Amino acid sequence: MNHLTTVWHSLELNRYPKQKNETLRAWDAADEYLLSYLHEQNIQGPCLIINDGFGALSTSLHQLSPTVITDSFLSQQSIIANSQTNQLDCPTILPLIKPLEKPCGYFKTIIIKIPKTLALLEAALLKIRPLINSDTLIIAAGMVKYIQTSMIESIQQLVGPTRPSLAKKKARLIHITPDHSLLTAKVKNPYPKELCVELPGGNRKLNLINFANVFGQHKLDIGSRFFLENLACDHEPQQIIDLGCGNGLLAMATYQHHPDSQFTLVDESFSAVASAKAGWLSSELPENQARFVVNDCLTGFASNSADYIVCNPPFHQQHTVGDHIAWRMFSQAKQVLQQGGELRIIGNRHLGYHIKLKRLFGNVQMLASNSKFVILQAVKK
Repeated sequence: MNHLTTVWHSLELNRYPKQKNETLRAWDAADEYLLSYLHEQNIQGPCLIINDGFGALSTSLHQLSPTVITDSFLSQQSIIANSQTNQLDCPTILPLIKPLEKPCGYFKTIIIKIPKTLALLEAALLKIRPLINSDTLIIAAGMVKYIQTSMIESIQQLVGPTRPSLAKKKARLIHITPDHSLLTAKVKNPYPKELCVELPGGNRKLNLINFANVFGQHKLDIGSRFFLENLACDHEPQQIIDLGCGNGLLAMATYQHHPDSQFTLVDESFSAVASAKAGWLSSELPENQARFVVNDCLTGFASNSADYIVCNPPFHQQHTVGDHIAWRMFSQAKQVLQQGGELRIIGNRHLGYHIKLKRLFGNVQMLASNSKFVILQAVKK
């Protein structure tokens, strides 16, 4: 299940974080298709890899000493762990959000694994444009169902003409020909996008700063808007955590109810944490009352260290839909909360989070609901 065998190597690869009885592989058919093609082309380094999900590409191509750009802390940790498992040197891994120092010369080969969103693809393309020259081999890959027409159009507008391969095991390669006139043209980076949100009651506005990989680029989603009406805690918490913070909206709104609390905003996306920090400062909230952490949920946080945790849990990791991330968040929240501390979440009604919280905490209370969402509270006894 966890052995990837290609013309390059035979490797043991695992998804991160590891789960008991894992049924999903750390690679897909697009990775296999891409690796086979690259071997046929006898590709040369230096090699740049964009959006390597769990390390299948960077470990397979380790002899090219690849540089990897990702926005995901979990992907970063997967690459590190899988490199160690296979006794390989870990590649250079750079967060998408940080300025990319142009290396000497250009990359001979650039590999793009099609990401979940158009915005993330655009941000990556804008970052790598200065690193491309006329003889750079650029190849993108993804599962057919995830390759949107708008993504192909974005590649054509920012880099050059594209040519799709035949589909193989429901995967496709996109061959990209660099266009010098496009690559040298000035293009305005649309990220980050700014959004002003009025809080319930109309007496306070927040400035949201959304980098490319942040949900709700253009408007506040209906779930978050509903949660804003139900964030005030009955007691005065000293330590508040916004778990899976995104652009930091929940923490910033909770601050209005608890202005003396200390806040920790945590997410596995580098872009999300950068957005949260930028929004907090732009909204003129006190910098000394917040810290911003890129992390795998609450791994490494001290037990019994928080009074109140707010969370709008995601139900997908990359393209995979499931409740394993929510369960991990809830379990770690219980560990980090002190006795009497509260976890408050929002979820779609059909996801059945109340069952998980009841099993974990021994109690759960529905604070509010509408036709789509429920807001639930669980207290650590």
